[in-house]
Amino acid sequence: MKKIADYRRLLDVDSKVDLTTLKARYRQIMKECHPDRFANDQEGLAAAEEKSKEMIEAYHFLVSICPETLSNQLPIYQDTITNSAIVDFEWESQILTITFLNGSKYEYFSVPKNEYIKFVNADSPARFAKRHIYPKYTYRNILKTTA
Repeated sequence: MKKIADYRRLLDVDSKVDLTTLKARYRQIMKECHPDRFANDQEGLAAAEEKSKEMIEAYHFLVSICPETLSNQLPIYQDTITNSAIVDFEWESQILTITFLNGSKYEYFSVPKNEYIKFVNADSPARFAKRHIYPKYTYRNILKTTA
């Protein structure tokens, strides 16, 4: 997906990056572009603030899809997709967002439109998702379980 590739390019990391390396790279970049370094330069300050926001967003996004993060959250994810019903879903720009009965919400990336149409038209969207969405697409939790 373009968003993932853009964020990796922004932080200059590859798809195999681990959390430690990602954190170190993020800190290094933030030291270089932190707004405090441009206190007497209004133009530089504005640019630094904008770049900092981009870096923070990219870092948090990449942390959320990092294999270590997903591995740590796997028991919760497995419980959600196994035991909680789908209550809502939407698709936009190849991102399928599924909301579960337990309050969790996950984004699945690079889901083609034809796959989404099959999902919507399936007799059981939950069964379709278990077979064709959950094991196939990169995902991230965007809303934690409230329980």
